[in-house]
Amino acid sequence: MTRRVLQLLIGLFLYGIAIAMIVRGAVGVAPWDVLTQGLNLRTGLTFGLITIIVGGVVLLAWIPLKQRPGVGTVLNVLLVGPSADIGLALIPADLDLWARILLFAGGLLLLGVASGLYIGGNFGPGPRDGLMTGIHRVTGWPIWVGRTGVEVVVLGVGWLLGGNVGIGTVLFAVLIGPICGYTIPLFRIAPSTARPAAGEATLEGDTPPSKPIVDSPAN
Repeated sequence: MTRRVLQLLIGLFLYGIAIAMIVRGAVGVAPWDVLTQGLNLRTGLTFGLITIIVGGVVLLAWIPLKQRPGVGTVLNVLLVGPSADIGLALIPADLDLWARILLFAGGLLLLGVASGLYIGGNFGPGPRDGLMTGIHRVTGWPIWVGRTGVEVVVLGVGWLLGGNVGIGTVLFAVLIGPICGYTIPLFRIAPSTARPAAGEATLEGDTPPSKPIVDSPAN
C-alpha cells in the first residue's frame, strides 16, 4: 500500500510538472491543455486553477454515465493543477527555440513516466479517462470514437479561445500512447498485490488493468 500511495502522489506531481514543461515548450500542447490555455487567456485565472475546475466539471459528467471515481480520480483533479502552476512558475517563458524543443521532448517523456506511476498504482482513472470509458459503456461506441469526438471538440474550443495548437499537439497525440505503453506495465503493481480501485478505466473498457487508457489533462 505504501508503494502504491507514493506512486500515486509522485506520479500526479510529476504529471503537472510535465504539463508545465510542454506548455513552456510553446510548440503545441495536448487537446485538453489547449482548452486550459484558452480559458487562461480569457479569464486570467491560473493554468492550474482552470485545470482543477475543468477536471471537476468533467467529473460531474460521470454522474449520468454512472462512473465510480477512485481515490486517484479525486487526487488527480486536486493535485495536477497546483503542480502545473509550480512548474510554470519555475520554468521561464520565451526561451530560445532549441531550449523549447528540449523542454517539450523532456516534458513528453516525463509525462509518460508520471502516467505509468499514477496509473500503475491502481487507485482509479483520471477524470477524462473515466469520461471516455463511461461513454463507451453507455453508448457501445469504441473507446477511440468517444475519445476522438470529445477531444476534437475540446481542441476546437480551446483553439478558438487562443490555446496553442501546433506540431507539438500532433506529436503528443502520436507519441504518448507508445510511451505509456512501456511505462504503465513497468510501474504497474501486480494484480496479486493490489486490487483495482472502483471505477478504474482500461483500454477496452472491461479488460484487465494491464491496458489502462492515458489521461491528458490534463489533462
